[in-house]
Amino acid sequence: MQCPSCQNTDSRVLESRAADAGRSVRRRRECLHCDFRFTTYERVETVPITVLKRNGNRETFNRSKILNGLTMACQKTGLEQDRLESMVNELELQLQQRSGREVNSAEIGEMVLDQLSEMSEVAYVRFASVYRHFRGINDFVAALEGIHANKEQLAAVR
Repeated sequence: MQCPSCQNTDSRVLESRAADAGRSVRRRRECLHCDFRFTTYERVETVPITVLKRNGNRETFNRSKILNGLTMACQKTGLEQDRLESMVNELELQLQQRSGREVNSAEIGEMVLDQLSEMSEVAYVRFASVYRHFRGINDFVAALEGIHANKEQLAAVR
């Protein structure tokens, strides 16, 4: 590992521990040349996921786009950023575990909405309004009725 201070490639590991819910390893290192201490993360390299957009374009999955959208939708709802990051981690893990490496953007949006419906109705409606291109109040009412119907179905099953 190259030292960020002097670019020497000789370092020793001072400490290792699991990070990101066990999906990576955090290592504290010390450069043997200049004694600079730095942190590295080791993650399993995954095959990139390709997202098929509505307009037919393809692009590499970008978790920060989802996280940014969630952050905007969840402003002033009391949902913590850590919870949103965990949600995006789980979503990315689900996508990685699929057999195909190409996923439709609509499917990703629905996965996000499914999780949001359990977390916050306000965040759900905010995210849905952008994702589904709401045009007026009737779209908001329909979204809220959908949440209500889903909750009634879950209550009936329990």
